[in-house]
Amino acid sequence: MADFFVEFTIFEKSETLKKTLVLFAHPFLEYSYSNRELINFYERHQHYDFRDLYEEYPDFHIAAFRERKRLLNYERIIFHFPLIWFGMPPLLRLWIDEVFDGNWVSEGEENPIEGKEVYMLVTTRSKERSFGREGKHHFTIEELISGLIVTLKCFKADVKKPFIVYEAEKLTKKDIILYKQKFTEFLGK
Repeated sequence: MADFFVEFTIFEKSETLKKTLVLFAHPFLEYSYSNRELINFYERHQHYDFRDLYEEYPDFHIAAFRERKRLLNYERIIFHFPLIWFGMPPLLRLWIDEVFDGNWVSEGEENPIEGKEVYMLVTTRSKERSFGREGKHHFTIEELISGLIVTLKCFKADVKKPFIVYEAEKLTKKDIILYKQKFTEFLGK
């Protein structure tokens, strides 16, 4: 009976939730327990359309026109990726280069991300204190992914502050559950 109640509650709430495209990019997912567990969050909710870019494009040949059409169908976008060599994964960078069209910023052109909420969930192996002027990396994560943030803002997306998971590979099952709860709250459900 309790399982029925939980499922019914999730179904009832999902009718009011925003249809969300999750663009996930992790080149070494098989080695990342934490990211495998974190992405289960999306699969458990019907209003998330989860796309693993490394699964869809193992040859790095992006179907740009299909992706542009896909963007039109969503109210919200989440970019979920690990920080790799102090930036986003190469396939995510290529996806943006191929899919985003400079004409979208022109007056009168259809812009599939204009006004849409855009979130970023970024995982890193490093400790929080490692980032920032006093940290060993000397830059904040926001500074390291500023190319993505500036690009999204240029295309008039409603860019939200990145949600960052520090020391991702040291997380326990309990930590992951807490991060999922925090991320749910962060999304404003």
